[in-house]
Amino acid sequence: MSHFDVIVAGGSISGLMAAREAAKACATVAVLEEDAEIGTPEHCGGLVSMEGMKNLGIVPDASAVENSRIRRARILSPSNGFELSAEKQKVVVLDRRALDKQVALQAQRASADIRVKCSVRSFNKDGTRYIVKTSEGDFTCDYFVDARGVASIINKNRDGVLSSAQYEVFAPWIKRDAIEVAFDSERYPGFFAWVIPTGDGRGKVGVAGKGINAASALKSYMDAKGPYSVVRKVYAPIWVMGPIASFVSGRTVVVGDAAGQTKPTTAGGIYTCGTGGLLAGRSIAKAIAAGKKDDSILDEYQKGWSAMFGEEFSKMLVARRLLERLDNKALDELFSAIPKDKLEDASSTGDFDFHTAALAKMLDVKSAGRMAKALLGNEIRRLVDG
Repeated sequence: MSHFDVIVAGGSISGLMAAREAAKACATVAVLEEDAEIGTPEHCGGLVSMEGMKNLGIVPDASAVENSRIRRARILSPSNGFELSAEKQKVVVLDRRALDKQVALQAQRASADIRVKCSVRSFNKDGTRYIVKTSEGDFTCDYFVDARGVASIINKNRDGVLSSAQYEVFAPWIKRDAIEVAFDSERYPGFFAWVIPTGDGRGKVGVAGKGINAASALKSYMDAKGPYSVVRKVYAPIWVMGPIASFVSGRTVVVGDAAGQTKPTTAGGIYTCGTGGLLAGRSIAKAIAAGKKDDSILDEYQKGWSAMFGEEFSKMLVARRLLERLDNKALDELFSAIPKDKLEDASSTGDFDFHTAALAKMLDVKSAGRMAKALLGNEIRRLVDG
């Protein structure tokens, strides 16, 4: 049996980042991806800030950048809406297949062994090492990184899982400079519909929600907007309940979607999941350098990630619980309560990767009375209808 210091199950950005960091420190690393191609299936919108990419040590290749001209975001409720400037955030839309392959190349150049069409069937502790059974045979390793996505947690807690559909679409109503987010508690309960442009007249259009038929909801959303052609369809569950309790168990390290590191508000995770992989890889490298004698070093990974994102994710979960309770009338009233000057303030100082600060600026004390009235009315309607 071939032996590696580290085996990474899953060739997502989080798994590849972990592999890159461990391999850079001279660990022997294998990445085992079950699909036939790194970066597939591509079920991510690909929206990320350039600052986030910089922090991950990635300068996206030109081939990976689908759109660098995002200037505004239209946020809609059923009968209301507002627009935010996205100029300051410097967000881009990336082709996840190209991005993941770029990180795979970084990992390979650091000496990681990357294999596709190689699925992990089981892994079991055998003394101080793991035996990993795969479709290509058995391997052994000292550290096992679980980067297998939502599938790793979906059977443990389905409450945090939403159905989603995202299509690649050609349509005249897609504007290159504008993202669109549409809230509707009846059509997309607990989430929203979105348009992420990859160019003029083309983009990624999707919906997600609790207990919905995502394909039907997405068709209705697009039918209402005008003519379109669909050139690709992707269906995938998304996780919105925040991080799992523990990222580390013995020498098993969980990263990315499998660790619940996607944002509870948007399910986005290129930066947050990528950072999880980066910190995990570094902690494993440090444990190996210490002679594999002190597994508590691995806990530095969760401490580091929580220090960066813990407070932000807690705030996002509060926002999520609020969103899940609002009916459409309350959504409309909340949107109308946001002062125009606060929209400008949020646009000028907002951070794409830490967006609850911008949300707090919009929902300031001056509009608290109107918001409280909307929320109270929402709760009364729930009682009457319930």
